Amino acid sequence: MTTGKLGISMALLVALASCAQSPPRMAKEKNSAADPKAIHSSALIVDTHADTTQYFVEDFDITSGALAKGRHFDLDLARKGNLGAEFFSVWVDPKSPYARGRFALATFDQIDAVRRQVEKHPDRMVLATSPADIQRAHAAGKLAALMGIEGGHSIENSLPLLRNFYRLGVRYMTLTWSNTNDWADSSGDLDEKNVKHHNGLTAFGEDVVREMNWLGMMVDVSHVSDRTFYRALTISRAPVIASHSSARALTPHARNMTDDMLRAMARNGGVVMVNFYSAFIDEDYRKAANAHRAAADAAERDLALRMQGASRRDYYAAFHRLHQEYADRLPRPPLKSLIDHIDHVAKVAGVDHVGLGSDFDGITSLPQGIDSVADLPKITAALVERGYTREQIHKVLGGNLMRVFREVERMAGQIQMEKPEPAPGSAQ
Repeated sequence: MTTGKLGISMALLVALASCAQSPPRMAKEKNSAADPKAIHSSALIVDTHADTTQYFVEDFDITSGALAKGRHFDLDLARKGNLGAEFFSVWVDPKSPYARGRFALATFDQIDAVRRQVEKHPDRMVLATSPADIQRAHAAGKLAALMGIEGGHSIENSLPLLRNFYRLGVRYMTLTWSNTNDWADSSGDLDEKNVKHHNGLTAFGEDVVREMNWLGMMVDVSHVSDRTFYRALTISRAPVIASHSSARALTPHARNMTDDMLRAMARNGGVVMVNFYSAFIDEDYRKAANAHRAAADAAERDLALRMQGASRRDYYAAFHRLHQEYADRLPRPPLKSLIDHIDHVAKVAGVDHVGLGSDFDGITSLPQGIDSVADLPKITAALVERGYTREQIHKVLGGNLMRVFREVERMAGQIQMEKPEPAPGSAQ
């Protein structure tokens, strides 16, 4: 997020690579009579990325009413979709005038907002920081609420800050967002000549990955450049995740992962959580969105000028309306586009290395039929139609992420025995 765990033999690596390249075995005859509703209702479903957190800061209550506000996630909808666990994204816009120079403080604000939602609704959700917590919440019929930081700029080049975020409940960090930070290159600005790039990770960036392994925090390689990706996998002793990425072979967006990257994820033991955003899963939509991009970016710059001095709430409300208006001009791709990406990752990396990372409430367009978290059963039905077995679907819906999460915890315990003290300080 070591192209393999320490101590793995070359023979086992070859076997793993061979399995990763084989399509998932599908017992089609047996599966033809499978009941999608029964498969879905019996699954522990984990989604690794929802941006609903930004609305918590604005006092949005998570219990209900999301659809009426054009959003994708609330507790009523999550129950209809049988969602068991959600990683709420803690994302600080690096360009925002409300966060400039105070990334860590803005990150703390969002962590507090997630925790306050849990405190307000203890009968329906619990704060989870481990796979065991997720299992307990599921057994109690409650949503397990977890947190992941989206963008390494949030730690402000400080390992002590990283550790404090972990203590407050953060269980993964995306090494970059769309912006290159002081220690890791992003896929989002590689063509920008005014941005200082690092050829992947700096020495401090490598220390960040090691410290995340020490803590038991999952390393997330969504958003990062290809060089950052490969270096992170070389450094990490634990499996990594891509919390919300799709397949570049189907949709050639820099945010997506090449087939070689998918196979590297399999060798690492990690999991690719497929993003639902239309521009990441459908080439026709991506091209159409690119045609609107210059106009949308110009409108965003104009908005920032016009709303100087406006409250954070009013600015972001206008910001989201603006981008939604541009997205609404484009036809949504079919659900097949999303299923194609899940299927492609399963066939290239192996069915043990794919999951769901929706990006709910952080994107302006979803495929047809997916209007909110309540529509997750449609994904299960589509996978049944393609011949996936109950066991395979349960892996995709959450089992693979749970396996990685447990291994990250196990490896942290091993590393802490080898090196009891955390690393010192910050980047110089």
